Amino acid sequence: MTTVEVIPPVLPAFLDLGGTAVFALSGALLAARLKQTFVTCAFFALLTGVGGGSVRDALLGVPAFWLRDFWVLPVILGAALIAWFIPRKWWEGRWLEWADALGLAVFCTLGTAKALAFDVAPLAAIVLGIVTGCVGGIIRDVIAGVPSIIMRPELYVTAAALAAASCAVMILLGVPQTLSMAVAALAGFALRGAALIWSIELPSYSREV
Repeated sequence: MTTVEVIPPVLPAFLDLGGTAVFALSGALLAARLKQTFVTCAFFALLTGVGGGSVRDALLGVPAFWLRDFWVLPVILGAALIAWFIPRKWWEGRWLEWADALGLAVFCTLGTAKALAFDVAPLAAIVLGIVTGCVGGIIRDVIAGVPSIIMRPELYVTAAALAAASCAVMILLGVPQTLSMAVAALAGFALRGAALIWSIELPSYSREV
């Protein structure tokens, strides 16, 4: 009986570690805004940086991606140190949100492509892509006791879903994996960017009983 070797997609190091750093920094900055200790900053950085990917890998039944990558934890610790020592006013503005939007789009496509590589059903692969990009931040917000991104009408999870679904459709249609991930990430980033620029939001439920 022949065993088929599964080769998961791999991001360029600058995208992989850069996205992890941005997510980790957003977690550490939340702890800093809440005036927590450095230990809490580092914990939030870890949760946000690797939470989504860890949940995805647990569901796939494979070792968490960061356990075998020497650089992930140092990058997360570095993000926590930056958030702790640099004045919070330096982070005012939206540049961090734009970086987060890019990380979200890229990691959603990575999660989807990795799930498909493990022969996961298409819709489940899309869900795992969304999990990869969003769950770390959701866990962070729940622990911090602040409104989660899924409880706000802004287009965040929707952008993640667009990136993940686009990636899955293109791969299933036979488009090369790298090209599929790149185009899908661009689509997700564009939607999230449009939401940031024009404050696009989903309509809230308003039906009277």
